[in-house]
Amino acid sequence: MDLKGKVAFVTGGSGDIGRAISQALAAAGTDVAVSYAGEAGRAATVVEMVRRAGRQGHALQLDQRDPKSIDLCVGEIVDRFGRIDILVNNGAWNIGIPFGDLESLTQDIWDRILETNLRGPFLLSRAFASALRQHKSGRIVNIASLAGLAPGGSSIAYASSKAALIHLTHCLAVALAPDVTVNCVAPGLVEGTRMAERVPQTMKEQIRTQSVLQRTGSAEDIAQMVVAYCRADSITGQTTIVDGGNPLGMR
Repeated sequence: MDLKGKVAFVTGGSGDIGRAISQALAAAGTDVAVSYAGEAGRAATVVEMVRRAGRQGHALQLDQRDPKSIDLCVGEIVDRFGRIDILVNNGAWNIGIPFGDLESLTQDIWDRILETNLRGPFLLSRAFASALRQHKSGRIVNIASLAGLAPGGSSIAYASSKAALIHLTHCLAVALAPDVTVNCVAPGLVEGTRMAERVPQTMKEQIRTQSVLQRTGSAEDIAQMVVAYCRADSITGQTTIVDGGNPLGMR
């Protein structure tokens, strides 16, 4: 699919990976709307980057745990741009809780993670489904995690939410065919992001050592995979890992 003139919505667009995805889509000729939860300033910076690439940009606040917020978001984007071609479910929430510390993984934390990282992408996909089907070339790209394929990551709840998001990708690929393709990118640790800054240096070094390329994934490679999925006409229901070649993800 030629991406010139298409419209994309990137959730969590104010974050580091969301910014890279938005820039890559804009460079490919796509107008880009981004959502943010609380950091309007960072979202505005992303919009300015999109506009400097010669494309239309727009930022809007979204609580993807709230169905009313999602409905308002859908209406605002379609009204502003007249269409939607690409949905990138990048927005997520996590908190570091060691796997063995089951008592600290409370019901409220579990619910917040699953509602944000799994239910939110489903509700967004459902809400945009009609508009994505309209031109029979819609695209959904979900951003999961290596933690969804092998036990690891910031918490059991986070790993579980991303594992379910990968399978949701499979299910939506069936549900929305043939008008919409649905694919997934599963990053490992991505150095240079704010999230990676919270990871202890010793753990980052261990992850690099485990990876056959001796480096971690990059936001730019994740963004380019999103663009590749959006351009492809015969790929759906697939997950690509971007992690520097960690054997845990080689399946």
